[in-house]
Amino acid sequence: MREVWVITACLDVVNATASHYVDGLVAPDIEKEFYRLQGDLYSLCRVKFMRLAYLIGYGTEIERSPVNSASLSMLPWPKPAIWPSVPPDALSEVFSKEKMILQETRRVKHFGIQRKPLPLEPSLLLREANRRRASLSAGNMFEMFEGRPVFNEGSGSEASTKMSPSQKVRSGVMSRTNSSPGNFESAIDRPMRLAEIYIAAEHALQHTISNPSLWKSLSALEEFEQKYLELTKGAADNYHRSWWKRHGVVLDGEIAAVCFKHRNIDLAAKSYEKVCALYAGEGWQDLLAEVLPNLAECQKILNDEAGYLSSCVRLLSLDKGLFSSKERQAFQLEVVNLAHSEMKNPVPLDVSSLITFSGNPGPPLELCDGDPGTLSVTVWSGFPDDITLDSLSLTLMATSNGDEGVKALRSTSATVLEPGRNNITLDLPPQKPGSYVLGVLTGQIGHLRFRSHSFSKGAPVDGDDFMIYEKPTRPILKVFKPRALVDLAAAISSALLINEPQWVGIIVRPMDYSLKDAVLQIDTGPGLAIEKSHVIEMESYADVSQSAADVGKSDAAHKNGSLAIDKHFEQLRLNDGRIVFPGWANNVTSVLWIPIRAISDRLARGSSSVSPQRQSIVDGMRTIALKLEFGVSHNQIFERTLAVHFTDPFHVNTRIADKCNDGTLLLQVILQSEVKATLTIYDAWLDLQDGFAHTRKGDGRPNPGFIPLVISPNSRAGILFSICFEMSNAEEEAKAPQPDSILNIRYGISGDRTIGAHPPAVESPGPEVVRQDLIFRSALVLKRPVLDPCLAVGFLPLPSGGLRVGQLVNMKWRVERLKDFEENEVLKDDDEVLYEVNANSDNWMIAGRKRGHASLSMKQGSRIVITILCVPLVAGYVRPPQLGLPDVDEANISCNPAGPHLVCVLPPALSSSFCIPA
Repeated sequence: MREVWVITACLDVVNATASHYVDGLVAPDIEKEFYRLQGDLYSLCRVKFMRLAYLIGYGTEIERSPVNSASLSMLPWPKPAIWPSVPPDALSEVFSKEKMILQETRRVKHFGIQRKPLPLEPSLLLREANRRRASLSAGNMFEMFEGRPVFNEGSGSEASTKMSPSQKVRSGVMSRTNSSPGNFESAIDRPMRLAEIYIAAEHALQHTISNPSLWKSLSALEEFEQKYLELTKGAADNYHRSWWKRHGVVLDGEIAAVCFKHRNIDLAAKSYEKVCALYAGEGWQDLLAEVLPNLAECQKILNDEAGYLSSCVRLLSLDKGLFSSKERQAFQLEVVNLAHSEMKNPVPLDVSSLITFSGNPGPPLELCDGDPGTLSVTVWSGFPDDITLDSLSLTLMATSNGDEGVKALRSTSATVLEPGRNNITLDLPPQKPGSYVLGVLTGQIGHLRFRSHSFSKGAPVDGDDFMIYEKPTRPILKVFKPRALVDLAAAISSALLINEPQWVGIIVRPMDYSLKDAVLQIDTGPGLAIEKSHVIEMESYADVSQSAADVGKSDAAHKNGSLAIDKHFEQLRLNDGRIVFPGWANNVTSVLWIPIRAISDRLARGSSSVSPQRQSIVDGMRTIALKLEFGVSHNQIFERTLAVHFTDPFHVNTRIADKCNDGTLLLQVILQSEVKATLTIYDAWLDLQDGFAHTRKGDGRPNPGFIPLVISPNSRAGILFSICFEMSNAEEEAKAPQPDSILNIRYGISGDRTIGAHPPAVESPGPEVVRQDLIFRSALVLKRPVLDPCLAVGFLPLPSGGLRVGQLVNMKWRVERLKDFEENEVLKDDDEVLYEVNANSDNWMIAGRKRGHASLSMKQGSRIVITILCVPLVAGYVRPPQLGLPDVDEANISCNPAGPHLVCVLPPALSSSFCIPA
């Protein structure tokens, strides 16, 4: 009676108040509260209706969901004084109900999930009904307090409400045999069967319910389901319009169960998705484990491959204790089978809740710009069994520059993930400088593409830190900006001997970078060749500044130019112009000694005191192009061109030391050392040109008492030769003329290759040191007129007032003939000499003719003065204009008095036009 009254009262209140709140006539919060109350009334009505339906045998049609179980298992049974009995004429109805009970089958859950069904009653209905039919005995305390806690007297502890089978038998016997005090004997009927209880309750309700509509909804199964849907939808709709929206979503799941039963799979799937989203968002995994298999079954029936795969992944992501190992393996098998089948629309599957990844603990991987590497990543798998990934890739994201986008690292082979922790190694191509963090893990299983964006902290798989959803801030990779990784430099800067095999040292200095398996390619420039018959030597090297603390040890370690304490030495061979570095040279500074010969066909030429000249340093420069390939895959390339200076051992300068009365000339040959080595002259002789001869028919060698002559580095030595003029005859004129005199020197050199020039790089056949004599040849130009000029050019003094910028000045030179024309035919014309004035146009402006002819008599002693008008342009010490005679050889001109090298030019005088009055 009470359940019926609650149902009808709730429906009357709902219908009576529904018309008062239409079109938002009240405040929003009041309206939401109204709809919440409406939802509560519907929900209470729904629960009472399900209780009555259970009493008449519709319990098997009620979904054993968590919400229904929670509502009905906590709702006590109706408690009439005596349970109604079966009418005598209802025997056929009892048989029909028993047949229905025997034929009922429980629906098997998808994936073969075996789970104990949730209860829908507070206690067993069969026991409850039979107990209320029997009279209560005062001595039978077990029946009186059935389902209530019983306290043991004197102990104060609560006893369990459950009894052993023997206790239950004894209590049943007592209830039927023992009588209450006063010798009252109660009549006991036989226990009712479950079908009889259903029929008895149905007839009792028929007499109790006065509302025809309510009784109609309980009279047939179809009517019950229709009323059940009506009450459930009413509660859900009102909850959705209130602020208790989660209650509405939960009730949507009950509607979905009815829709699924009637094969309205599409609507059932949509409702189940809402319920699963709610349970997952709230973290109610136990509830999600009850509903999610139903959603997966709907998606499989609808052929929703993406949704079905997502549901399987979510089932695998739930706590392990919610499903057995066999059930979890069934989930994985569904994923694998569908992935390898012909999928119509393969879409990326998000497995972030199942597969997580993180970098290995410790500092990030550090690489230099342009270097490839190997990145190790920890991947956690939540699959119960091993699973094979056909492909696997991981993206890296730059932390500093968002415009760089993502860099994908791909695995070249299939990857097998075991349950729990897996270490995956990926090849890392060269990346741009910056810091990188892990991005997204993607891969493929069969035709299924998946992705994961969850990051693990690296804890055990069953720990609390198995998965986090925040982007990690710790970089996994750091690529440094471009910097110098290695340096190649010449070991020495002083000159080496030209046309002789010399050791050229190249210092290889790694800068915090390994040179493992490095290859050096050597390409010599023009005029330079590598002595391929010699081996190339490589040894460890240390700077003097680095070994200053080991002064005591440096003397012993300084041999062959290396100051390294632990000295390494190795001989290498050149293959196709390439050298492979040994293993010990990976991280230490080393020096490479290469035997090279600078080739020059030019004969050295000496200079004289009259016309001094030096060899240009550019003539002895040679270049060596170096290309060093190093790094993990020889991806790093360092190129440098080294300039090496080669020179002759001597620079020769000649002067006439004295002219004797008999025509003998003392020719002094000054030898200037051009190398940082000790030179020893063992022999020297002079091959004179035509017109000169050695005195007393000598062999052209100096006094043997001065030989051997030792010349220290950067010092000079002189050798005297006695020569004279030689009259030519017909036989000598018929011979081929020798235009230059040749100085021949046989010498030896003592030097160290770590300092400069040294003995030629020749492999010695034995341990004995053999002296190596070298030959040096130099051309000397000896001109007979050098001691007998025919013209003298003198620079006349400047005005005493000095020179100023902008003022005209006369530059004067006096030209005088020293010999008659017949004695020396220098001027071919009668009495004219060609002159030319050379001046820097930035410093001087010539106001007259720069070039012209001047008349000069043929007689000895005749002279002329050549005057040029000039204007100084800049102030300071500048070089004055020079007078030259282009048609006369310089050897026939004597500069007396010689012109000054520099003259002082004063600034211009101040002008009054620039003065400002005070």
